[in-house]
Amino acid sequence: MASVHESLYFNPMMTNGVVHANVFGIKDWVTPYKMSLLVLLSELGRAGAQLPLLERRRLNRLLLPLLQGPDVPLWRLRRAIEECCPPLAASVTVRLKLMAEGELKDMEQFFDDLSDAFTGTEPEVHKTSVVGLFLRHMILAYNKLSFSQVYKLYTALQQYFQSDEKKDGIDESDMELTNTEELEGRMEKEELDAPLSREEEISCNGPLSQKQAEYFLSQQASLLKNDETKALAPASLQKELNNLLKFNPDFAEAHYLSYLNNLRVQDVFSSTHSLLHYFDRLILTGAESKSNGDEGYGRSLRYAALNLAALHCRFGHYQQAELALQEAIRIAQESNDHVCLQHCLKIFDSCVLLEHSVNKSLHFGLPYLASLGIQSLVQQRAFAGKAASKLMDALKDSDLLHWKHSLSELIDISIAQKTAIWRLYGRSTMALQQAQTLLSMNSLEAVNVGVQQNNTESFAVVLCHLAQLHAEQGYFAAASEILKHLKERFPPHSQHAQLWMLFDQKIQFERAMNDGRYHIADSLVAGITALNSIEGVYRKALVLKAQNQMSEAHKLLQKLLIHCQKIKNTEMVISVLLSIAELYWRSSCHTIALPVLLQALALSREYSLQYLASQTVLNLAFSQLILGIPEQALNILHMAIEPVLAHGAVLDKGCAMFLVAKCQVASAASYAPQEKVEALESAISNLNEAKTYFAKVDCKEQLRDVLYFQARLFHTLGKTQERNKCAMLFRRLHQELPAHGVPLINAFK
Repeated sequence: MASVHESLYFNPMMTNGVVHANVFGIKDWVTPYKMSLLVLLSELGRAGAQLPLLERRRLNRLLLPLLQGPDVPLWRLRRAIEECCPPLAASVTVRLKLMAEGELKDMEQFFDDLSDAFTGTEPEVHKTSVVGLFLRHMILAYNKLSFSQVYKLYTALQQYFQSDEKKDGIDESDMELTNTEELEGRMEKEELDAPLSREEEISCNGPLSQKQAEYFLSQQASLLKNDETKALAPASLQKELNNLLKFNPDFAEAHYLSYLNNLRVQDVFSSTHSLLHYFDRLILTGAESKSNGDEGYGRSLRYAALNLAALHCRFGHYQQAELALQEAIRIAQESNDHVCLQHCLKIFDSCVLLEHSVNKSLHFGLPYLASLGIQSLVQQRAFAGKAASKLMDALKDSDLLHWKHSLSELIDISIAQKTAIWRLYGRSTMALQQAQTLLSMNSLEAVNVGVQQNNTESFAVVLCHLAQLHAEQGYFAAASEILKHLKERFPPHSQHAQLWMLFDQKIQFERAMNDGRYHIADSLVAGITALNSIEGVYRKALVLKAQNQMSEAHKLLQKLLIHCQKIKNTEMVISVLLSIAELYWRSSCHTIALPVLLQALALSREYSLQYLASQTVLNLAFSQLILGIPEQALNILHMAIEPVLAHGAVLDKGCAMFLVAKCQVASAASYAPQEKVEALESAISNLNEAKTYFAKVDCKEQLRDVLYFQARLFHTLGKTQERNKCAMLFRRLHQELPAHGVPLINAFK
């Protein structure tokens, strides 16, 4: 089919094989496929009221995508008609056969008869309807053809019909040569493969008309926004866009879709190239000037600079983004464009400018920009350590704007941000509630049937948090199911796939560390680093620490600490400080660990990171235990253990209960005999709880330590049978796991 269309010189856009620059100067032209549609409409008019109502409804629903979509082979068109009305499909085939096997005058007569559909007091087709406009376009396009172009169209129609007959001949021979089971299997395979052949279908049809191209671009842009899995793959879509641009290099919308497509695969060079071409073509074609008068040229320039700044910001090129942003602001100020200025202020990382932008956006009646400004302010203040209650009040105000103006996308973003804020503050229960709220919502946007409504970044973020929450509670099967759903909803080539890739790697890393398989955890570090360099370096240090390579881990953590302090990543700074303190414990430098822990505690309280503050207090309690003041350690444990048990991961709960048991045993040394027995029995009860938590996440090293501790306590209490049971379980784990020679009392986690 490709060779047929390339040889059609009846296409008014081609002269002697050279494509004119304005390929869409004429909105439509006649092709064999469109002639088949004309035959279908003619037969539908002849059938009239004889068609059953149900079949007529099916055909009416089929017509619009057939008229707007690209050309398809005859066998596919015939199959689509047969699914709606088999007798009509047979009539269309017979009519096309008579025309293809007849003479040229038969085709001429067919186009002459098309005008009859508009005649009479009650015409079959209204001139202004979708079908009427299509018929009129085809009649006009056919009347403009020269005799040689008409002949080439007739030849193309014959080839179009003959290719369908050849396919039917192959199918019939296959039916004769294959048995029934093989034929059924082949038919099932063809049915399964049919929806996937759209890429071949588009690529085999040569240049599209203006309406077909506009429909294709709007359809793909809508799918990229609402359901990326239904859109063409990045490589296939780029191939089609290159084909469109080959016939019309000045098609600005195709350049913009190419820009969006390159963003999916994080191709900074190609996306920048396409974005600049889009605005260049927009200015050259005068599209902006027509809609905006003399202001169109300047408007394109300032929005080009603004989009370029956003692009550089997305890829982390902040210096280039700032230069482009300054240019956009300068042009916007010269043109007194307040809307563009408010867009520019959204990119700045300044609370004062954002507050000013929110007020201006509300003044100029721009609720979308005002809400985006509030979201940015909330995010900045969350990182600055503002109270959660104030942030939620601000988000409540933005939610009022969303529901008032039906801003569906911003509603999703707001709920996803609430989920992330509760996670940042260590309130996993509240984060889980917000995640479930978003997942149970329906989008307010109207989308086509069969298109997922919620394949947006907000849903990817929420599902990733949900997977991590389940993994932290030991529900690894549920987390795997969520990640599997994420992989189906956001394939690896999609623009939001990096989110679930990172969470997947992190969950696998934690499982490997809990299981003591440090070589597997080390192999996962490279993947995490590729997706997030800071997380990768931190986890590399954790592996080195677990392998007792203390000096290497310390050097890596010190470098990471300096970098995180420079970029103001407070959450990671606190985590690094806790890891450095643990290195000091393992090296028996207990007094050096205390200032580090106090620094971490001050930061976590300053930035309202409650869960990290609780973890820091647990570490301080462990330091006091090591320094010989277990009573004081028990006192501060009661302050910190409640948030850990309410919102913490299962591993942290187990470590907290294990630490309580250690402090109880150490404090019982000075008790009276009866009180000592009660304290040891209470410690055994806490160890049983810790053992349950560790078993849930398959943390064998911690289980081994708990069993050893329990065996010692049972021995002290004279419970021989229980002691022997714990000793046997300890021996099994001890033989399975390597011993690193670290004293039991010197390990909190």
